Amino acid sequence: MHSIGEIGERLRRQTVEITSERGPGSGSGVLWPSRTGLIVTNAHVSGGGAVRVRFWDGSETAAQPHRVDARGDLAALTVSVLAGDRAVVRESTDVRRGELVIAVGNPLGFSGALSTGVVHAVGPVTGLGSRSWIQAQVRLAPGNSGGPLADAQGRVIGINSMVVSGGLGLAIPAAAVAAFLARASEPVRLGVTLRSVRLRGARERRVGLLILEIEAGSRAEAASLLPGDILIAANGAGFQSTNDLGDALDAGAQALQLEFLRGGSAVVRRVTIPLKATRAEAA
Repeated sequence: MHSIGEIGERLRRQTVEITSERGPGSGSGVLWPSRTGLIVTNAHVSGGGAVRVRFWDGSETAAQPHRVDARGDLAALTVSVLAGDRAVVRESTDVRRGELVIAVGNPLGFSGALSTGVVHAVGPVTGLGSRSWIQAQVRLAPGNSGGPLADAQGRVIGINSMVVSGGLGLAIPAAAVAAFLARASEPVRLGVTLRSVRLRGARERRVGLLILEIEAGSRAEAASLLPGDILIAANGAGFQSTNDLGDALDAGAQALQLEFLRGGSAVVRRVTIPLKATRAEAA
């Protein structure tokens, strides 16, 4: 059996440092198994534009965005030159509570920093919608985002994304990354900027989603939604966070049924928004 140090060294060769051209911050990425030079990271690390990538041996190259899902906080980048080893990925959903995990990244300017911990839970997190997270008691810091969370054998089980209250690290499961990469098209967008607000008399922690802005030419504009409208349900289900609307958009339905309030009225309005791509969008 390999030692933690040996496994950590393998993971360092599979991890890159990413610096966005849009800001001073940096993060991490994983050399994902593919026939081309593919790097997986967080959308908030890539910034949606061109970035610089530094490999384990210090060499650098430019990377271009291949696919970005801001709602899922995932981004795939492509590079023409690859210096390092592609990760071994464990996509199975049998990650267990108490399982030993290893995180590698570039926190606070320390390249290839390694930390260990254990899985706390796997599943949804309160306030972050219905999607599943690998929740691990592992030390993470700014710069770890986008880096690998691996099991005791060095197989990548997730992409580190954020730290929540109590210092618990959240990672996007490898199965969700695989689904993101296999998706035939970009995620469906409603075209709104939202802020969660408390609903009067709401039970079960429900919130409303206040529309702050609407993009010109978007599905929201076509449905005659307006800034100031408060969305309260999608396809019959109330919201507990803004992520719930994204989950409803990603569910693969042909249409989205929204319930909303307008102008301080208590009357619930309803609108059905087609989600099937038009020919122009598919082109």
